[in-house]
Amino acid sequence: MHIPSSRQPVTTMEAESETARRMFEAATLFSESLKTDQKNQTIYPLSSEERLNWHYIPRPRQGLPLGEMDGSQRKLAHALISSGLSRDGYAKAMTIMGLETILGEMEGPKRRFARDPDLYYITLFGTPSNELSWGWRVEGHHISLNFLIAGGQRIAPTPNFFGSNPARVPEGYRLAGLRILAREEDLARQLLLSMNKDQRPRTMIASEAPADIVTQAAKRIQIDHPVGVAVSEMETKQKKILFNLVAEYLYRMPEDVACARMNQIEKEGSSNIHFGWAGSENHGAAHYYRLHGPSFLVEYDNTQNNANHIHTVWRDVRNDWGEDLLQHHYINSHRTPI
Repeated sequence: MHIPSSRQPVTTMEAESETARRMFEAATLFSESLKTDQKNQTIYPLSSEERLNWHYIPRPRQGLPLGEMDGSQRKLAHALISSGLSRDGYAKAMTIMGLETILGEMEGPKRRFARDPDLYYITLFGTPSNELSWGWRVEGHHISLNFLIAGGQRIAPTPNFFGSNPARVPEGYRLAGLRILAREEDLARQLLLSMNKDQRPRTMIASEAPADIVTQAAKRIQIDHPVGVAVSEMETKQKKILFNLVAEYLYRMPEDVACARMNQIEKEGSSNIHFGWAGSENHGAAHYYRLHGPSFLVEYDNTQNNANHIHTVWRDVRNDWGEDLLQHHYINSHRTPI
């Protein structure tokens, strides 16, 4: 697989131990800063079903929200969040959080939901460790980042959700014209428009876009076989666009985590990735696309609020939540599963 030149790794790392170490240090400092009642609110057993209770809509959540932290705790929380993201990924996450203020202004005083950049919650699962397995989550409206760290080395970084409402900030508001997830839309549209007359019918998987990502907030992916055009059927320039699009999602993560995923995709055969589009190809009209490989699924949907409201998700087809990593770690360390 071609990795964009600006993101070439210095070394290829099979184990994401450097990022795992940063997560451990950040989570330890954060948990040590918590008062007893805050710890009870924030920390769950690794085996808790709460770890799989994820969503991207406004709703009551478990964990400790940024708004209930003091200044020092907030800094430590942001250090933890940044440990699980690349520089670009962290910038996107912070901008998505900040967009809540503009969304509140757009909806006005009769808005249905609270729009608050402080309503993002940190939750820990198990005790941060350099040897044992543990996990953490940061979640709120349009962000859900879920991590499992197995044995202090290997990282499962999915489900991974970023959304944006508005997708483009309208005129008359602060930051008018801002598009947080611009490349996620523009690269896919560029790929669609590059399809020739023989490829186009196979690329279009439906005339209308679904109302949301198909997998929504399911705990387990249940989706049919890949649909659309396979990489093996694409021209060289189309493959380059598609690989750049895949990288846009994977490189939300730190480089070692993203590279491990890229290596996995390449081992499985990048020619098996399929790209499918549903809905209109015109800007400002409802549309959806899917990237589906042997081990991963990416979904993008922009249909709500007159097609100015994006949902994107990256899932692991076989190993969301890191269950395979957990079992592998328990077997090799001769520990009994939690």
